[in-house]
Amino acid sequence: MKKRRAAIVGVAESDVGRTPHLTVLSQQALAARAALAEAGLTKDSVDALFTAGAWSWAPTMALAEYLGIQPAYTDGTNIGGSSFEAHAGHAAAAIEAGLIDVALITYGSTQRTSRSRNAPRPAELTAQFELPYGLPMPVGGYALAAMRHMHDYGTTSEDLAQVAVAARQWARLNPRAYYRDPITVEDVVASPMICEPLHKLDCCLVTDGGGAVVIAAEDRWPDVATQPVTILGHGETHTHATISGMPDLTVTGAAQTGPAALRMADVTLADIDVAEIYDSFTITVLLTLESLGFCKPGEGRDFIAGGRIAPGGEFPMNTNGGGLSYTHPGMYGIFLLIEAARQLRGDFAWARQVPAAELALVHGTGGVLSSAATVILGTL
Repeated sequence: MKKRRAAIVGVAESDVGRTPHLTVLSQQALAARAALAEAGLTKDSVDALFTAGAWSWAPTMALAEYLGIQPAYTDGTNIGGSSFEAHAGHAAAAIEAGLIDVALITYGSTQRTSRSRNAPRPAELTAQFELPYGLPMPVGGYALAAMRHMHDYGTTSEDLAQVAVAARQWARLNPRAYYRDPITVEDVVASPMICEPLHKLDCCLVTDGGGAVVIAAEDRWPDVATQPVTILGHGETHTHATISGMPDLTVTGAAQTGPAALRMADVTLADIDVAEIYDSFTITVLLTLESLGFCKPGEGRDFIAGGRIAPGGEFPMNTNGGGLSYTHPGMYGIFLLIEAARQLRGDFAWARQVPAAELALVHGTGGVLSSAATVILGTL
């Protein structure tokens, strides 16, 4: 029997940057309303609700009550920044199984205005071997991975800086990006050291913001007002909770999720036209590219060299400016899906648009390189 396909049919953000006029719930409501309107659907069409975040002990229940939705299927999976790629995979599986028709995925955060990231966390589980001894989190975990990569492969701060410079070049094409002023490799390396070897401009933004993604079964595609972007494959995993438990500081779970998603989609890395890859820190991108298999271990710096991932380069990546320059409200993964869908629909009639893009790879990372989720998206 032919499998019932799933597709992204609507995407939207709330205001991003600083949003003292919005709450976590109102951000999600605004983004959800806009995404549903774009799709030509209403909240009454939604029978599945997905969200993640630390803003409530029961985020899907709080959100459902706020939106006035009683879902038949609900998923509050929280594996950090990759949660929303996992949600997309879960929604596609539920649609294929005939359990749901229309899924709504949302996220919202006020971490910049509330400064909630500064709240102390208990040293639970293996964190008892890290936090009491001064390892700043999450940046400390990524700094350990960066230092290991430098030790093993000779990667330099200048190599990492190229990721930030390319992201800023894309952000200059995005009027909604939080930072749009040009930067150079020298600017990145000269920015204040946050946690050796990561400088300030190696680190993601701290912003407010929310987003929403609507996924529908192909039975509903005739009803929608947008070009559906099909979910062709997905994979997810998590390898550890705290950085001291990471099996290999230079290999992430993308080594499992990437091949799994590609197999399901029946495509190869060579087929990918645009990539949206979580960039919580510059090192995250290098590790992910290597783990996904775009290049061999230690060759990430060569893969991105010469503006290859910047506008006009042969490997368009993080085309909205990413978490390094566009926005990063704590958990960035939903914005990866939003940008990939827009690229495949051809929403941008100018320099930001990747010409003739038909396949996108979206990869989320959560925790301290702890979780990974990959989604392959395609045009019909």
